Amino acid sequence: MELTTVWFALIAGLWIGYFCLEGFDFGVGMLLPVLARDDRERRVMINTIGPVWDGNEVWLLVAGGATFAAFPEWYATLFSGFYLPLLLILVALIVRGLSFEYRHKRDEAEWKARWDLAIIFGSIVPSLLWGVAFANIVAGVPIDADKEFTGNLLTLLNPFGLLGGIVMLTLFATHGAMFIALKTDGEIRHRARALAVRVGAVAAVLAVVFLVWTQARTGSLASAVAFAAAALLLLGGLVAAQAGREGWAFAGTFLTIGLAVAGLFLALFPDVMPSTTDAAFSLTTTNAASTAYTLKVMTWVAVFFTPIVLGYQAWTYWVFRKRISVHHIPTAKLAEVSR
Repeated sequence: MELTTVWFALIAGLWIGYFCLEGFDFGVGMLLPVLARDDRERRVMINTIGPVWDGNEVWLLVAGGATFAAFPEWYATLFSGFYLPLLLILVALIVRGLSFEYRHKRDEAEWKARWDLAIIFGSIVPSLLWGVAFANIVAGVPIDADKEFTGNLLTLLNPFGLLGGIVMLTLFATHGAMFIALKTDGEIRHRARALAVRVGAVAAVLAVVFLVWTQARTGSLASAVAFAAAALLLLGGLVAAQAGREGWAFAGTFLTIGLAVAGLFLALFPDVMPSTTDAAFSLTTTNAASTAYTLKVMTWVAVFFTPIVLGYQAWTYWVFRKRISVHHIPTAKLAEVSR
């Protein structure tokens, strides 16, 4: 197997990891005003992702860095052509990170409410825009002979791209509700499980439409298998949630997102960014790649460091595996006394 194909698969794996892990982070954030009834329940929801959200974002950083090193032409065209959506995603992620750090600095309800809005904003915007971006990458965008994007923001906001954004938004909301049901106890757990089933049913319908549309436009046999498996696993996850099996339900949405993203990359291959202007202008794993020497060095670095990173992140999830509930959260008055 050529190293260009290996690195295409590795980058796909990094994006799969990012969406599967950061996906429930985003879901928890966007459901903050829906599931929580008071500040203690909001704190419970935030605490479910508190130990892991920043580690989950490492997948995004590594995916971007790997794309820059392995496929510099892809990186250049993508980040210049999608500059505004990616900038909005970056701003949203920064605001979201600040929210987690500053929300607890003061006890005033108004202060916390403002940071809660920032968490919600920082969760919805990336979820929606990542879906729009990946839908357009797979479907193709106008690229000229100089490998430059010739469209604009409105070019990306086409029906297919917008559907991709809505699908990712609803899938992440379902994934986040499943995670809350898995990680909490008490009333919030039951509300999250019920909401996961309702939102998941909507997500399933939208996802089937989007994946069938994707398959019809640019799919392959491999992508069809991945899409079909993703649909079945989502249905299985919803059935498990209905039966109160939160672990299996969360595994279902986790694998659904992973297989759906894998299917998108399988539908994309061997292109990395198709051109709708002329197929000859498309960026592929061959014409967008770095030199063979660069890829070889990167491969050895990946072989050495990847197990370390995976091991550390798995250990983090194991340490913080227990459920939490409102009785673990002191009231504001008790918290004041404890300080």
